[in-house]
Amino acid sequence: MPETESKLINLYEHPGHLLRRAQQISVSIFYDEMGSELTPVQYAMLRNLAAQPGVDQVSLSALSGIDTSTGATVCARLEEKGLLERKVIPTNRRQRALTITAAGEQLLEELVPGSQRLRRRILAPLTSAEQLQFMELLTKLVQKNNEQSRAPLAPRETAR
Repeated sequence: MPETESKLINLYEHPGHLLRRAQQISVSIFYDEMGSELTPVQYAMLRNLAAQPGVDQVSLSALSGIDTSTGATVCARLEEKGLLERKVIPTNRRQRALTITAAGEQLLEELVPGSQRLRRRILAPLTSAEQLQFMELLTKLVQKNNEQSRAPLAPRETAR
């Protein structure tokens, strides 16, 4: 260990702890701005489904960086809310093709202003230049560590 490296006694020197705190703050602001109709995970799944209509449940989970078990539960909840439809794929009866409903599309449209406010609030403590740098670095951190995840994010072009 280099002599200049901290012993990491202070919890707030741990990137994982700071990321967890940032996630807690992000979720709190999410509910402030987006309401309680959807959880952040449900929103991510529905938003990804809108971009990939007809995708199967397993691929949608991979696109969202969510394990397949959680993805199945989230899809069931979204179906119960009338926001998506699941249909068995005839060529693979274990998989379900998903489509967003008109109600799901309408809800996503209604949430656009909230999602814009959410982004602005999360990034508000940073200058414009810092916001760009932060997003670049956060994206790099996530992409370069993707394979370390228990549910690696699938690239959009190969998820189908």
